[in-house]
Amino acid sequence: MFISSAYAQSAPAATAGGDLGSSLLSMLPLVLMFVVLYFVMIRPQMKRQKELKAMLDALAKGDEVVTSGGLLGKIAQLGDNQIGLEVGNGVTLQMQRSAVVQVLPKGSIK
Repeated sequence: MFISSAYAQSAPAATAGGDLGSSLLSMLPLVLMFVVLYFVMIRPQMKRQKELKAMLDALAKGDEVVTSGGLLGKIAQLGDNQIGLEVGNGVTLQMQRSAVVQVLPKGSIK
């Protein structure tokens, strides 16, 4: 009385060869999203890492730097992985080279 009969739909007829074009077309948005992601996120991050590595490799004794902790100082000693950062008169801190985030212009620290 209140229940109607349910009928199954018949399967659509299979087309030979036409399915390849529609599958490539359906993948187009995914490929476009990956290309946009590459140019918006991945490429700038790789460029930033390359610039940071070049800056760390170019550190020299006497450079005035800022560390990731916010310390300002002058490089007194250089090692492969560590630097000696002079933060005051006769006060030298040993830090990892990777803690340096910025090289300041000469004479910035008074």
